[in-house]
This record gives sequence, C-alpha cells and structure tokens, in this order.
Amino acid sequence: MRALMITGLLAALSGCATTAEPAPPAKADTIRFAAGRCFGACPSYSVIIEPDGSGVLYPEKYTSVPGETRFTVTPAQYRRLRDTLAPFRPPVGTQRKIAPGEPSCKIAATDMSSYQIVWTRVPQKPRQLDFYGGCHDPQHKRLRAAIATVPKLLGIEKMLTPAPGTTGKTR
Repeated sequence: MRALMITGLLAALSGCATTAEPAPPAKADTIRFAAGRCFGACPSYSVIIEPDGSGVLYPEKYTSVPGETRFTVTPAQYRRLRDTLAPFRPPVGTQRKIAPGEPSCKIAATDMSSYQIVWTRVPQKPRQLDFYGGCHDPQHKRLRAAIATVPKLLGIEKMLTPAPGTTGKTR
C-alpha cells in the first residue's frame, strides 16, 4: 500500500515539473556603443544600453568616473538613440567597416577616435558598424553628427568629462 501511495505521489508531482523554455525573441535591440582612443585627450569608453533603459558605462581613459557605472535612460531617450543610429545599422549578421583603406574612406585625417556600434537582438546575429572618426568623406557627415550626439542623448556627458587638472582614468 505504501509503495502505491509513493508511486501516486510521484506521478502527481511530475505534473508540476517545468522544462526550461528558450527566452522569447527580444522586441528591441541592445545597443553597444564604444568610443576608442585618439592621439589626445578624447574620452575612451563603451556603453551598453538595454531596451528596458538600463545602461552601463565602462570607462577606459579621459572620463570622470573611476569604473563601471550603471545608469538608466527613459524610453524616449532609448528611442532617440535607436532612431538616431538606425540609418547606419547594417543588415542582420553583418559588419560594416568605414576606415582608411576601405573604398568608402578616401579622405582621412590621422589620430582620430574609432567608434564601434553593435546592435544585438535575440535570436538574431549581431549587426556591427566600425567607423574611424577621421573619415571625412561627405557621405559620412550624418554619421559623424549622429555619433557626436550619443553622450548627450544618453545624458552621460558629465561622466565623460574629467575634472579640471586631471587626465581621467588610465589603463
């Protein structure tokens, strides 16, 4: 009788078991924006912005924050960032490179920052844009302007400006 009760109990409990289901596809992109070093005092950092508004700043050099810094953006800020960068987003699973030596960069200045923007949406493969800020070809004017607005769009300008008389974090 006892064995029958245990078997019945196990059968009843097995109906409560759950299986891990894959995460549902994301409805918006996680955007990673990175500004690389230049031959001067340009802020070097990366930020990751999630569609829910959570963000993380990873400073590298010439910033005012000493380490990883979490922040949030409003839904409107996320949409403005997404919409500002959208015209430059390559197709899913591809990487676009705009740099000296590439056909799209014939007029280039030296010692400028490089930028990387990665759009990630589960389950798609990432989209990536690598842009050398010294590419001054006329067709990149809108891209340079969009990149310049990112800190303001996210409200992180103060995190990127070292205090007077300092050089920011060095690594």
